[in-house]
Amino acid sequence: MVTVSMIWLSLFGSSINIPVKEIVSDQPIVTLHEFSFFGFRWIIPDVVRRPKTIVAVNIGGAVIPILLSLYLLLYIIPFHDTSPLLTYLKIMIVTAIVVAVVNRFSKLIPGIGIAVPSFIPPITTALATLLIYNIHIASNPYVIAYVSGTLGTLIGADVLNLTKISRVGAAIVSVGGVGTFDGIYMTGVISMLLIFIFL
Repeated sequence: MVTVSMIWLSLFGSSINIPVKEIVSDQPIVTLHEFSFFGFRWIIPDVVRRPKTIVAVNIGGAVIPILLSLYLLLYIIPFHDTSPLLTYLKIMIVTAIVVAVVNRFSKLIPGIGIAVPSFIPPITTALATLLIYNIHIASNPYVIAYVSGTLGTLIGADVLNLTKISRVGAAIVSVGGVGTFDGIYMTGVISMLLIFIFL
């Protein structure tokens, strides 16, 4: 019940960003203005030199997935898993795989931020989980998928690309927000659905 509620909260919280830092951008922000004169229209670029970029944390794409992952790691696994240490090891392996793949496919999009194709994280998470979860002693594949997929996507797409934020040229860059929210949210939901289908 808690996990379902948190997944819904994650969806509704996707539009809320909490500013945490302000940096000076290396790239100018270009805005376009429309100018009309005697029936003719021109688009005139207006360049703002070295603007400031606000770094924010998205509620639905970062805060809630992290809180839910911590709940699963600190409460569900230790008290409801037959072999917690083995499950933690499996989560670390799957997370490392997701981080590597997501980071490889993440791209810097000027004016927007860091983006990753939304289908990459859930498919990677589902495949890695299906390969790992049943080794030695079977672990809960849904817990492995959610924790590894969401944290792996956050780390691979956003955390490892924080040094590139100054090159984005956007007024605001949100960790877990536009560009990666789809990947994070879809990973949490779709990867578990894929596992349910193939088990």
